[in-house]
Amino acid sequence: MTKKPIFLLFLFFFVSQGFSALAQRLTKQAAAELAATEYEKQAALQKQEAGEIWMKKQVSYGQYQMKFACRILGEQPADGRSLYISMHGGGNTSPQANDQQWKNQISLYTPKEGVYLAPRAPTNTWNLWHEDHIDTMFVAIIKAAVLMEGVNPDKVYITGYSAGGDGTFQIAPRMADHWAAAAMMAGHPGDAAALNLRNLPFAIYMGGVDSAYKRNELAAVWGKKLDSLESANPGSYRHDVHIYEGMPHWMSRKDTVAVPWMAAFRRNPLPVKVAWKQDDRHHDTFYWLGVPLSEARTGAESIVSVSGNVISIEKNENTTLQLYLNDKLLDLDKKVKVLYKGSVIFNAKVPRSAKLIAQTAKRLDRGFIFSALLTLKDGKVYSIQ
Repeated sequence: MTKKPIFLLFLFFFVSQGFSALAQRLTKQAAAELAATEYEKQAALQKQEAGEIWMKKQVSYGQYQMKFACRILGEQPADGRSLYISMHGGGNTSPQANDQQWKNQISLYTPKEGVYLAPRAPTNTWNLWHEDHIDTMFVAIIKAAVLMEGVNPDKVYITGYSAGGDGTFQIAPRMADHWAAAAMMAGHPGDAAALNLRNLPFAIYMGGVDSAYKRNELAAVWGKKLDSLESANPGSYRHDVHIYEGMPHWMSRKDTVAVPWMAAFRRNPLPVKVAWKQDDRHHDTFYWLGVPLSEARTGAESIVSVSGNVISIEKNENTTLQLYLNDKLLDLDKKVKVLYKGSVIFNAKVPRSAKLIAQTAKRLDRGFIFSALLTLKDGKVYSIQ
């Protein structure tokens, strides 16, 4: 339903004066307690489905089924287990050939600790690891691992070899808010967007003479691209690139050093600056930014930062942009100022919402439970939740 301007002006007046009944009603402590309650509620509601996925070692989505095998390694740390999703090679070949690649992947890497999980791609296509259904299926696997094996969502890693490397190039940036780090082995980047890797450590491992599809040349290009991004954004775009001179497509396990490299990182679900380029597989949220799926456009970019209680929208190519907020990102007891193109477009308190807390708790990720939402449309505040 379209919001009426007079209603927005009325709401804005009371919120800006600090008289919002909702803001008065839900305190910071109450919001935190409600977030914990809603998380446990969702865990209970979703545990049966997660248990079935884990018992069958298979997740389904529409017409697709993704089998997986996993190994549990080491003792469970106090902060929860790690999860490594490791994608096999193969691609546009026979099911038997892809099955063999999957079997190889199951034992290819051995972390010191964690759930090492090798999925079998649902299809036998060239883009088997970055078709549209993969994202949804990986989300289901992560949830199941969290509920059934005590995985910490801040310690989830993605990697893959050959066609699995192609998948890493694509899946890592478009789902960057799900991963703590990513390592790409012997793959091709295609049209992947490096911009989204601002807060995701990314490693590249490539044989120096792995020239099919210009993999080796493109790995070097990406290395320079990430060097440039890190230089322009100190502290962001952390990366590690290894192009092994004289090595072919099979790197004789030199790439295994990627596992401890990834393990050193933890995901930050609320980074102070987010850079988001929408992939051709659309997502409605990315860290603390959102876009309605009905309006998502491939290639649209948003770059937004927060400092104290000031949110700066440096770039936005989306008609509607949503800012998901909580008291870990900023102080909702104070006014929130939003700058767009250097001008103040909002400067008021934003009420905490019990409804939004319940809604965002469904992700089963404590890092992404939000209690307030600002929606901008055409560069102006459209609604407050």
